[in-house]
Amino acid sequence: MTGESMTWLQAIVLGIVQGLTEFLPISSSGHLRIVSELFWQDDAGASFTAVTQLGTEAAVLVYFARDIARIVMAWLRGLRDPAKRGHDYKMGWYVIVGTIPVGVLGFVFKDQVRTGARNLWLIATMLIVFALVIAAAEYYGRKKRPIEELTLKDGIVMGSAQALALIPGVSRSGGTISAGLFLGLTREAAARYSFLLAIPAVTAAGLFSLPDAFAPAGEGLNASGAQLIVATIIAFAIGYATIAWLLRFVVNHSMYWFVGYRIILGVVLLVLLGTGALAAT
Repeated sequence: MTGESMTWLQAIVLGIVQGLTEFLPISSSGHLRIVSELFWQDDAGASFTAVTQLGTEAAVLVYFARDIARIVMAWLRGLRDPAKRGHDYKMGWYVIVGTIPVGVLGFVFKDQVRTGARNLWLIATMLIVFALVIAAAEYYGRKKRPIEELTLKDGIVMGSAQALALIPGVSRSGGTISAGLFLGLTREAAARYSFLLAIPAVTAAGLFSLPDAFAPAGEGLNASGAQLIVATIIAFAIGYATIAWLLRFVVNHSMYWFVGYRIILGVVLLVLLGTGALAAT
């Protein structure tokens, strides 16, 4: 970790990487770490990652604005009137309850997430190991239940799976979508709930990391405020397009495409690390 100043090229490239990978089950934090080390022999840093995730979460807010507004209003009405506690009211609670695991574990292990967990040996291993989990979910999942059949149990299980994404290389969407498939949800239902579930956790992590990102202490590449803003805007624009693409893709295509990519990337990364062509930290 050299603590060097980030260049504009690095900020733009990393913003693009964040936007492309946040919603795909391939690990955005892992890709930011890999790209930073591969091209610049440094780390973008956990704070830069968390802040640029605000851009992709803003994309979720815009893309699902109507759904979010409907769920929030239904949740508020349901709190006042038990007779109005329908599916959207329950969905509000499912998002809240599902956010608890990652919130608790993220707070407890925040120091490890920012340091040791960003080791490229760990990231490469998780890319491969979790690829097998995704493959198993695709193979064994019944993929019959629509999002209207989501239950509190589903929210707890998928929320717990989301917490695994604290480890770079696992993937937030990969964890939640895989859990949803194991529970029998359709790919589209699992993906939609995955996006909604990510909003509170990722937004909180980004806001929590703002002070560190704007006042870097020498760990990893140090981005300026302007670079963070530009990278976040880029991540928003590309992230919005990625959401639309993924929701269409999962309707007619399996998760095996992402499994193959993760395994190839993980193996290549292990070879580079093993030969000394890439530093792990």
